[in-house]
Amino acid sequence: VANLRVSRRTRRGRLTVGGGSGVVITPDGFMLTSAHVVQGSNRTASASFVDGREVPVSVVGSDPLSDLALLRADASDLEPATLGDADTLRVGQLVVAMGNPYGFEGSITAGVVSALNRSLPTGAGSRRRLIENVIQTDAALNPGNSGGALANGRAEVVGVNTAVAGIGLGLAVPINEATRKIVAALMSDGRVRRAYIGIAGGARPLPPRVASRVGRRMGVEIVEVVPDSP
Repeated sequence: VANLRVSRRTRRGRLTVGGGSGVVITPDGFMLTSAHVVQGSNRTASASFVDGREVPVSVVGSDPLSDLALLRADASDLEPATLGDADTLRVGQLVVAMGNPYGFEGSITAGVVSALNRSLPTGAGSRRRLIENVIQTDAALNPGNSGGALANGRAEVVGVNTAVAGIGLGLAVPINEATRKIVAALMSDGRVRRAYIGIAGGARPLPPRVASRVGRRMGVEIVEVVPDSP
């Protein structure tokens, strides 16, 4: 897990430096982080590691709808993390968060999975979106943890820490088959292409009378109509 330093230029032309974390997923430098960590950057940043190395990184692509971004570090001998499967997580399971809160490199906190399948709203106005199936944990997260690893007891990365919603309430994007497809798309195309119908929705049990009539238990509840395409 690397400490990221990201430079951004404000609307007034001033250069500012922000921070976050990144997870190495291949020995030749591909790294996973949160899309909001590199949002507005000039597509370049630097990553420092616990062995003292600091190397430049570039943004390969980002996907705001999942809050994931793929970086490429200028290194060929990195130690990749082992990716797990968040679909096997259970509420109450022990997890460990690794990152760089407030720039304190290599910080580790422990907690449990508080809930699964949460929805995380992102953006504002017409650009408001919902990130689905987010992991909720009580492992302590702070600014700078975004993009870091959430790992299970077998040291497998099962999530990418993405937000601090309150004291004892952290959220992470799960690592599962869907996430792997996003990473593969970013690696090959630098972007993720999706079908788009202009709604945000979620599964909802149907009333018994309706369920018996249509022959299924579940339906889709429309939470929000989004007028513009992402």
